[in-house]
Amino acid sequence: MRAAPMREATALLCGCLLAAGSALADEELFKKSNCMACHTIDQKRVGPPLKEVAAKYSGDSGAVERLAKKIREGGGGVWGELPMPPQPQVSEADAKKLAEYVLSVK
Repeated sequence: MRAAPMREATALLCGCLLAAGSALADEELFKKSNCMACHTIDQKRVGPPLKEVAAKYSGDSGAVERLAKKIREGGGGVWGELPMPPQPQVSEADAKKLAEYVLSVK
């Protein structure tokens, strides 16, 4: 293999590993932030499963900001009568990471 294709392959592999590491880190943040008290990946608990949230907001360019705000401020009426309580202890940056993680779940 020539040097240029080897560098390209290495760069691609590194990018994939970084993306996987980021997803795992965000999953850890999801667990650490106590989101699992009400949400799971694919089954309804108190709140909707992440897969349903991701599907609902698929293609919505403002979804990250809207979900990050909902994480911090709470909300209701979208998934039923039971409101989501506010999570003000979650920083704005972490709320954005959590929203991005939720939207990435397939």
